[in-house]
Amino acid sequence: MRHQELLVDKKSFALAMEILEISKNFPKEEVFALTSQIRRSSRAVSSAIAEAYGKRKYPKHYQSKLTDSDSENVETQTWIEFAQACTYITKEKEKELTNKSEEVGKLLNYMMNNPEKFGVKTNIEN
Repeated sequence: MRHQELLVDKKSFALAMEILEISKNFPKEEVFALTSQIRRSSRAVSSAIAEAYGKRKYPKHYQSKLTDSDSENVETQTWIEFAQACTYITKEKEKELTNKSEEVGKLLNYMMNNPEKFGVKTNIEN
């Protein structure tokens, strides 16, 4: 299985693409602040999932990359909150995006708490 087939990867990728489209309407003065930050953090969620999946042979690396992904996901939620506070998105859009991000977070936590279901060998004999 490829990491792109994981539900969490599909959802995080779709969210990053939705954020990309929405952020195209942010003011030009936000290009180096909010716009680049929200795009970077939302994309980093999916890329860290890919890295984690590629590191399944190494349980500590797997966990570390999933933790990175979860941190980027929470950061994205903060940028979503800023976008709404600056009135670049509506309260309804903020809630929708945050709900999608929280779902990604739940899936990431499932992966962290059940590594063996994703091909991670948790009891490696020396």
